[in-house]
Amino acid sequence: MMENRLMTGNRVDCLYRVSTDKQVDYNDKSQADIPMQRRECHRFCEKMGWTIVHEEQEDGVSGHKVRAENRDKLQIIKERAKQGKFDILLVFMFDRIGRIADETPFVVEWFVKNGIRVWSTQEGEQRFDNHTDKLTNYIRFWQADGESEKTSIRTKTALGQLVEDGGFKGGLAPYGYDLIKSGRFNKRKHEVFELAVNEAEAAVVRIIFDKYVHEGFGAQRIATYLNNLGYRARTGKMWHHASIRGIICNLTYTGVLRSGESRSQTLPHLQIIAPELFEAAQHIRTSRANSAEQERHVPLNTRGQSLLAGNVFCGHCGSRLALTTNGKAYPCKEDAHRIVKRVRYICYGKTRKQTECDGQTGYTAHILDGIIDKVVRQIFERMKAIPKSEIVNIRYREKMEERKALLKSAKSDYAKAAAELDTLRGEVIKALRGESAFSQELLSSLIADGEKKCLTIQHTMEAAQAAYDEGQVMLDALNAQYDDIISWADMYDSASMESKKMIVSCLIRRVEVYRDYRLHIDFNIDFEQFSAGLDISAIAA
Repeated sequence: MMENRLMTGNRVDCLYRVSTDKQVDYNDKSQADIPMQRRECHRFCEKMGWTIVHEEQEDGVSGHKVRAENRDKLQIIKERAKQGKFDILLVFMFDRIGRIADETPFVVEWFVKNGIRVWSTQEGEQRFDNHTDKLTNYIRFWQADGESEKTSIRTKTALGQLVEDGGFKGGLAPYGYDLIKSGRFNKRKHEVFELAVNEAEAAVVRIIFDKYVHEGFGAQRIATYLNNLGYRARTGKMWHHASIRGIICNLTYTGVLRSGESRSQTLPHLQIIAPELFEAAQHIRTSRANSAEQERHVPLNTRGQSLLAGNVFCGHCGSRLALTTNGKAYPCKEDAHRIVKRVRYICYGKTRKQTECDGQTGYTAHILDGIIDKVVRQIFERMKAIPKSEIVNIRYREKMEERKALLKSAKSDYAKAAAELDTLRGEVIKALRGESAFSQELLSSLIADGEKKCLTIQHTMEAAQAAYDEGQVMLDALNAQYDDIISWADMYDSASMESKKMIVSCLIRRVEVYRDYRLHIDFNIDFEQFSAGLDISAIAA
């Protein structure tokens, strides 16, 4: 081969790299090219009397973010070095090899140890003859790494400031928006684009959030729902669940632009959904995550006609009750022409023999759901019968009394701990005089423990004080909570089963079922004044 006929010592492999696709040019054959680096390397080889035997180029590969083992072109050159196919690795500048301070210097050193001389057209040869050379090599790439960090920080800061000022940071417009020309130009003389709501797509976004929050649809179910109705994604293809998830997580639909940690003010002309609806969607999303499985208060799905999902447990062994059917069907009592399946909640621990459960194996779904339905309806009726001001003020006074008692207790504990600490510090003088029953070492240890105790109680006291001072915030939260509950009460009768399931999951944190349908219900919201006097056993009967 020609490579092997060339005089050993001047065979050159060239590596060209740019960090982004925008830095790539194209030749007359529409092939990607990096002409500036290529020309400089060719000119340098002619000057040195070297012969280029092989070239590799990396288009849009970050030398700061992508490590050497993940760069295919660099691995090809390393393999050629092992085979002795070239003598010199030539780059335009050394940072073309990489910009990672804890890696790139050792990549360069690897080539040198394997008999390859490493040259840059701008910086000469990198040698490793002594410790100074090694230090110079490390400092060079440490500086390059630092420049990349600075560039990254500058870019992030600039994008953050652009977003904070209400500008679009660039890229494709999110679904629900169009890009329109603003008439303004940036420093590169490129016209700047802005976002504008696409009403046709915005309607689909509202459907997605409505189904997700109010009816408990999951991403896959929403995608199927849209596809069945004939809606298509912007590409014209069928909706995919991953696209639905991306929309659900996108803060832009509330009219707030985001770039990293930076946020814009709410921009009313970009708002497609209310912030409260977005927050509800995020709460559902995190509640459905695997990490929240044991604390789940939101049903994983709302399919089927059962009212409870994920929040019903066996009162005897604590296992979750799972919904199942034995496949048998029976004529409906109300309509002899309709066949219904027998659906039951079964104790998962007992049926799988994971627990020693002495309760029932299962509970008929429509009986248990009927009890819960009656409880919810009666609570709603009682709430509607009492004026809002009375309910909210009662809860406000109760909460404030609780916080006042906690603050008083914390202050008392702090005063007691501080007095004990002062007493111990007073013993130090006595110990120095030899008059104390405690040794200096013991006193030092006791004082250190006392200081830690005081600091801990002080933090508790400060938190209690802050909670007590937030009375108005709590009052606003109670008002909002009441409005939510009343809106649920108004829509409950006419709501779909999916919506009812979501309402029940918002109201009820946990239902524990015992033999003969005896129930213990824990609510997400304090319904003590409304559930008092409710005889659940009588409702079950």
